[in-house]
Amino acid sequence: MAQDNTAYDKPYFHPIILFSKTIAVMTRSLQGRLSRYLLLSAITLAALNNARAQTNTFKFDFGSGKAAKDYIQVTPANTFSYQAGYGFSQGSVVQSVERKGKDELTNDFITSDKPFYFSVKLPEGNYDVKVILGDIEGTSATTVRAECRRLFLQNVQTKKGETVSKIFTVHVKDSLIRDAQGNTIGKVRLKPREFTYLHWDNLLTIEFNDSAAKVCGVEITPNTTATTIFLAGNSTVVDQDREPWAAWGQMFPSFFEPKNICVANYAESGETLKAFKGERRLEKVWSMVKPGDYLFIEFAHNDQKPGSSHLDPFTTYKATLKEWIAEARKRNVIPVLVTSMNRRSFDSAGYIRNTLEDFPEAMRQTAKEDNTAMVDLNAMSKTMYEAWGPVTSLKAFVHYPANTFPGQDKELKDDTHFNPYGAYEIARCIVKGIQDAKLDIAKHLKKNIPAFDPAHPDPVEKWYWPQSSMVSSAKPDGN
Repeated sequence: MAQDNTAYDKPYFHPIILFSKTIAVMTRSLQGRLSRYLLLSAITLAALNNARAQTNTFKFDFGSGKAAKDYIQVTPANTFSYQAGYGFSQGSVVQSVERKGKDELTNDFITSDKPFYFSVKLPEGNYDVKVILGDIEGTSATTVRAECRRLFLQNVQTKKGETVSKIFTVHVKDSLIRDAQGNTIGKVRLKPREFTYLHWDNLLTIEFNDSAAKVCGVEITPNTTATTIFLAGNSTVVDQDREPWAAWGQMFPSFFEPKNICVANYAESGETLKAFKGERRLEKVWSMVKPGDYLFIEFAHNDQKPGSSHLDPFTTYKATLKEWIAEARKRNVIPVLVTSMNRRSFDSAGYIRNTLEDFPEAMRQTAKEDNTAMVDLNAMSKTMYEAWGPVTSLKAFVHYPANTFPGQDKELKDDTHFNPYGAYEIARCIVKGIQDAKLDIAKHLKKNIPAFDPAHPDPVEKWYWPQSSMVSSAKPDGN
């Protein structure tokens, strides 16, 4: 008997079509559920991120008067503890001054006749910090640094009765290396001297300094969008933690507008390309970078020395630079090579001797071969040192007679490491190099920066640097 296929001849009842229709309905249902799930997940993630941001957002009202609404009051009694999570640190001795005014935030302030430090417990990341400075019945002058003497605001002066708000963007770091999910997978191998640094401790420490520092309030907000400039280098780049030593990396942040740019200085004294990688410092940087960030690379002073970290300029040195450049580009990070500045070594005619051998030229060749941006600090420093001459150049380096600083019973003579004035002038060279190379970050430099010519450095007589309270006569690693 012939099989009756009448019913199945109708498209709706055909078994294959029926199966396909069923799958389609199920798929649409699953897609709907998936969309709702993804939407809810996105909303949940946004809520979590917002909650985290709120958790790490602080508003502090400095002074013993009534605190402004939604602000945490900070009085001289608030000494830092990890339990409280904030307070004055480094043995700061401060006082509160109250004025008669209508604004609860600005009618009192904290001040001191010595540098004072305020610390806040924070996870690593970038933060916008607003400081409210001034005195509604007097004048003020405040210099603001953070972490290891990292310069942000220099000699901010207010007229009598005036208060101002200033913002800077600062990087807070720790030594843990984390994967994309935030799991700890390693740790930077720190040197013993780094254990006392103020930039490996999950704290943001702000130094208030100058002739009349008057702080009405501090506000801290996470910044997840700023382009971060990571610095990899040695003692000529690192944030030197004690007077009179300084390096260009700690002066560099003061040249950029806040919110858009953040400088993350991972340089350390005595480092070479090999050591920086071997101690997992490079891995730490790679774990933090995001597309669009920058990596500035300056090594040579220690790489040229004999030993296990020595590199040959035209072979292993170049090969290592190329390896870092390739890795940066793979992550959509912009590498920038910085030729090392000269040592202060003059010949009898007043010209700088090349003590870095072929390393600067090897870096120039690498930049050309790999089409990589470069700041030729080596060339600019030669011009600047020779403009200073053998005598004036002493004022840019750590050259001081005995007993200039507390506990310094011997003369300091160092022709590699800078004092704050010299470090600032080197940073000026770096900024000029950024402008000359037409890097995109140049558009975020502060608009009031005067033009700079290494052949005409800023006069040392006009340099102003209120000294920090932490001093050491111990020479940094490296030479």
